[in-house]
Amino acid sequence: MRVFSNIEELRHTLDALKRQGRTVGLVPTMGYLHAGHMQLVTRARAENDIVVVSIFVNPLQFGPAEDLGKYPRDLERDGAMLKQAGVNFLFAPGVEDMYPRPMETVVDVPDLGRELEGAVRPGHFAGVATVVSKLFNIVQPQTAYFGEKDYQQVVIIKRMVEDLAVPVRVIAVPTVRDSDGLALSSRNVYLSPDERRAAVIVPQTLDEAERLVSEGLTDAGELEKKLTAFIGRQPLAKAEVVAVRDASTLAPVARIEDPIVVALFISIGTTRLLDNRVIRSQSAGDNNIVRNNRMTGQSGKGVTK
Repeated sequence: MRVFSNIEELRHTLDALKRQGRTVGLVPTMGYLHAGHMQLVTRARAENDIVVVSIFVNPLQFGPAEDLGKYPRDLERDGAMLKQAGVNFLFAPGVEDMYPRPMETVVDVPDLGRELEGAVRPGHFAGVATVVSKLFNIVQPQTAYFGEKDYQQVVIIKRMVEDLAVPVRVIAVPTVRDSDGLALSSRNVYLSPDERRAAVIVPQTLDEAERLVSEGLTDAGELEKKLTAFIGRQPLAKAEVVAVRDASTLAPVARIEDPIVVALFISIGTTRLLDNRVIRSQSAGDNNIVRNNRMTGQSGKGVTK
């Protein structure tokens, strides 16, 4: 595995390989890797000749009171994991490499970006879209891989790719979970032992949502109220976002008929945890079909999550 921090050196190396007909897959990350990231790498490795993993803690997507300074970092550990997994290139730029001068250009998907997580983290998704757009321009992969845990992020990136005609196929890979159902996240290391035990309320809330829908609940507003009350049983948890939305567009829904996504953004202590689940009513058919056709983008129709 070769490690790059310089944009032009990476670009020059990749250009030579692409002229030989090699396909390139990109896995963008902020590092402190876990099994969820490695699942993205495994998928990229299976589908491409060359795999590039980027590690960059992007300051543009952090608010002034957020955890940029304490976000976990361990490049040596991450590099060893990626080398063992057969990654070809690690792109690990510094802030000065990515942003040698203050950015004047911003890529934004404003309507989608100010919903849900974006409502409580203003500007976050503009930072995400900007850095992903820049990574796409640097690496110019055929395919890029993202985790389904960040459902809204995937919808936004797919919409950006469609709107700007970026020649990258965006693939969403299913969430990897711990034995008690908690989605793996780099931020899980912030949780104290008591908070880690309390965090199981997040996947339990998604289980409760699926149970309620399977029993016939079709009022989206009522489902949100019931889930908020369910979270309230855990004294260490604070529900910042509990939303039932259209699974393809993230538009609000009144009635659960088409596939919906239950999106959660829950604080456990000072740690914010994201999770989601795509659910459809019994009359709508198999939930797995929704995930395969909409979330992974295999239909080839842009934002079809």
